[in-house]
Amino acid sequence: FILWSVRLWSVIGSRCSGCLLIAGNLPVNPRRNLQYGWTAYVLGDRASAKFTEHSKIFTVEGNLYSGTAKLAQQVAEALGLRYFPEATIHLLDRFTGDGKILDLKYSGSCYLETFYNEPMHPNGNSYRLQVWMYCSRFLQYIEALDHLLSTGQGVVLERSPYSDFVFLEAMSKQGYIKPRCVKHYYRMKHLSICEILPPHLTLYIDVPVSEVKKRIDETGEPYEKKVSTAYLQSIEEAYKKSFLPQISETSEVLQYTASEVDSLERIIEDIEMLKFNKGPWLEQDDLTLHYLRCSVTDKSKLLCPLAVPDYIPEVTVGGLDADSIYQSYRELPGRKYASGYNADVGDKWIWLK
Repeated sequence: FILWSVRLWSVIGSRCSGCLLIAGNLPVNPRRNLQYGWTAYVLGDRASAKFTEHSKIFTVEGNLYSGTAKLAQQVAEALGLRYFPEATIHLLDRFTGDGKILDLKYSGSCYLETFYNEPMHPNGNSYRLQVWMYCSRFLQYIEALDHLLSTGQGVVLERSPYSDFVFLEAMSKQGYIKPRCVKHYYRMKHLSICEILPPHLTLYIDVPVSEVKKRIDETGEPYEKKVSTAYLQSIEEAYKKSFLPQISETSEVLQYTASEVDSLERIIEDIEMLKFNKGPWLEQDDLTLHYLRCSVTDKSKLLCPLAVPDYIPEVTVGGLDADSIYQSYRELPGRKYASGYNADVGDKWIWLK
């Protein structure tokens, strides 16, 4: 039984042989799904009708403490886009119950402090963290797609499921995770990422590792200051040797140094000059965009491939332990049933749903 999916499966359900079948718990609004259904399409509701020149997905990439948050916010404000801060371990908490942050045992049982303090911890924490972060970034990305296709407003995200693997490669190179984890990760990614479309533009901030380490030592959390320079160097190499060449095949790429990124006016000018003449977005029409729009409103379905039924010790616990976590999760306010059906948090008129 996959440990991180105790929480995910409490949200998306599992169809795997020998695993628990758990009721879905992500917010599902039948009226909204109907709005985006084929009746609306036949009546002339088109995603493309809402699009403007800035109806696009931008992602901002870079090493730790490279300034991705600041640049993403500035670009979003300058172009009137919606800013999505970097996904965290607790992203899923926003979609269930009252939105309050839960104990980490419900969020993948992975700990940032443990990763920085002991990245080779024998309990497999490093890979659980990596898996959970990919799941969180994937969920955030489909939320961003949902917003873009529903409103026409473009979005800017810090990192994405497309770039998440740079941390996996860095962990693998430093010996923090085993080869079986890498194989499991790429299978999970392959099954899920094919359901979405890549960003239109990737902005990459190139900050030297020495400067990154200096920033962490000056302003980072105490546990973050223990990160090794070798790990940071591996992240940079994964970005430059793997991610940027790959994403440039489908997306526009703009790269800036630590000093150049301070010139927001120049960056906006560079963005305005792009032609956006490559990638799968050019192949979309009203029909395929509507398919995608319907798909991203049903997040439970898109999250299903993340529950890869492979036996990986790092993300596996016994059935009794899993059941204990699941039952205690369902006892939390607003989490026994799908959103809108929990009387204990004030949900009313359930019979009308």
